[in-house]
Amino acid sequence: MAVTQFEITNRRPLADGQAFGDIGGYEEVVGILRYAVDPGHEANSRITDINLAPRNSDGLVEFAADVHIMRPVDASKGRRKIVYDVLNRGNKVMLGTFNSASPAAVVAGQVPPTEVGNGFLMRHGYTSVWCGWSPDAPRLAGRMKLYAPDAIDRGMPITGRIFSQFQPMSRVRHLRLADRFHTPHAAADTLEPDALLTVRDQPDLEPRVIPRDQWSFALEDHGVPAEDANFVYMAAGFEPGKMYQLTYTTIGAPVVGLGYLAMRDAVSFLKYGSAKDGNPTAGEIDHAIAFGVSQSARYLRHYLYMDLNQDEQGRDVFEGVFPHVGGGMRGEFNQRFGQPSKDLPSVIAQMFPFTASTSTDPVTEESGGVMDRITERGANIRTFFSNTGAEYWRGDASLIHIDPAGRKDIEDHPSTRTYHFSATMHGPGIWPPTDTQATDGMRGQNLLNSVDYRPFMRALLVRLDEWITDDTPPPPSKHPRVDDGTAVPAASLARAFEGIPVKFPAHVPVPVRLDFGTDQNQERTLNLPPIPSEVYGSLVSDVNEDGNEIAGITHPDVSVPLATSTPWNLRHPDVGAPDQIMGLTGGPRGSTLPFAPNANERAAADDRRPSIAERYTSKDQYLRLVQEKAEELVSDRYMLHEDIERVVAQAGVRWDWFTSRHGE
Repeated sequence: MAVTQFEITNRRPLADGQAFGDIGGYEEVVGILRYAVDPGHEANSRITDINLAPRNSDGLVEFAADVHIMRPVDASKGRRKIVYDVLNRGNKVMLGTFNSASPAAVVAGQVPPTEVGNGFLMRHGYTSVWCGWSPDAPRLAGRMKLYAPDAIDRGMPITGRIFSQFQPMSRVRHLRLADRFHTPHAAADTLEPDALLTVRDQPDLEPRVIPRDQWSFALEDHGVPAEDANFVYMAAGFEPGKMYQLTYTTIGAPVVGLGYLAMRDAVSFLKYGSAKDGNPTAGEIDHAIAFGVSQSARYLRHYLYMDLNQDEQGRDVFEGVFPHVGGGMRGEFNQRFGQPSKDLPSVIAQMFPFTASTSTDPVTEESGGVMDRITERGANIRTFFSNTGAEYWRGDASLIHIDPAGRKDIEDHPSTRTYHFSATMHGPGIWPPTDTQATDGMRGQNLLNSVDYRPFMRALLVRLDEWITDDTPPPPSKHPRVDDGTAVPAASLARAFEGIPVKFPAHVPVPVRLDFGTDQNQERTLNLPPIPSEVYGSLVSDVNEDGNEIAGITHPDVSVPLATSTPWNLRHPDVGAPDQIMGLTGGPRGSTLPFAPNANERAAADDRRPSIAERYTSKDQYLRLVQEKAEELVSDRYMLHEDIERVVAQAGVRWDWFTSRHGE
């Protein structure tokens, strides 16, 4: 077995011994997993540069990863299933997603978290698992990472070209060569004459080259630039909102693809390992589901594409995969000089194929599907792809179910379903509405989207579980389609927002085909910066007379609206680039555009949308309509019965806020 040791550093009751319904108490097991894998084994052969990693005396490649497990104390009451949460930049995500735990507790990464939210995962008996997979994750409190060796070629570290992108939110004179405090890829030569820095105003517009004598590899120290291979410096300053792309030569290449083996073999150990091997869940697990959000969803899409799901004993590890808000992207998760945290549009994250089943790009004539390798070997990994409107407006979500030209629907792969959460943004809605994201200070011109789609996430997890366990078919895919006219170009919706007091985006970026010159295994990129060609046929959901999306699974906050909820928002002038859609830093953000409380205020605002008073006779009538829509969602299996009360209660809070001059 690839896991050679589980070094437990802490074992304690979860949430001070709190009992979770009929399941009872949970315990946390925290520590470090140590691995040794055969670089020549077929199961590991797709890991880039594994053949260049140092080997021990047995010829095996060693590495380690942080691990965290939450399991039922009485395993006989558990669900016998792992939900594996792919860490997002070293942070746990699923406690916020499924348990609605407070963002502060999850982001802070406290172990254990100070609250477990509504306890959904525990009340349903799931074993929760996290394992470090990214070697560039920052060493901040609570974050987890992979400890991977560097690839070595003839006794020396590898050097090569790298391509990075930055978008500051304020005017600064230096930028770190990494995302959000991650470990940077240092410049091999701070005086490199061929290093190239460009700037552009939108992700799909032509870049402008910044002359080499106007910038340097340096860090500003007390007003003076000091040479530093980990930073880029420009005396004139980097403008907020502008997109800077830097191509340079770096030295040192951690074998980032070992993160996939850390995940796979950790879960294999927990499913199949014995108590004698130090496995704390020995004999307790039958199935495993991998879940990931945003960066982590892209990571899972790449995992499926490579089909790394078989361990060295030939056993499939995950029976289910649930990538959320990954759109059509993958990423640099198994690439020489890979930057796992890099996810900005118009970089390597958008690469064909996008659809789960096979499709053809009419421009490049490439054919393929994300699930091709899995299908070819006769495996069956049940997979849900879920997205919000924000990933459609980003330009890549429609590519997972519509051909690259945007002309025809591509039907589901037999083992997949695709769900769109109508009129929502990248993360669950912000309440109460504000124009500023607390976690990073990003600010929009409008209030941020306030629709909380997490009830859908809880239901879909249960539906995926049922599909795996007893072959109960999940509810049908729901998303914009070409054949029924609900999928349209984003720019075509400008007229739909006439008469609504909001600035519609003057420019909606569309993903561009980029030729990186990658070899078959994506071990390296040959064209840096990449060569652009034609745009993809990206589409979004059509909207109704209120400006709310009509395709996908519709939350009662949208079907019984008090506001227009858009998946897009424009950047506030204070953070630069006010003509640019939010979303290139920290995830796309949507808007809440409240209805006027009454007809007089609607007329004063020159708003064509009927006011709240013109729509509903009373709060009680409004709440009855919300209850009816929630019950319909439960009947259609897109929501759980336990969430009806929560949704109706929150609707009451929303009514009070929207009818009282928006909480003022």
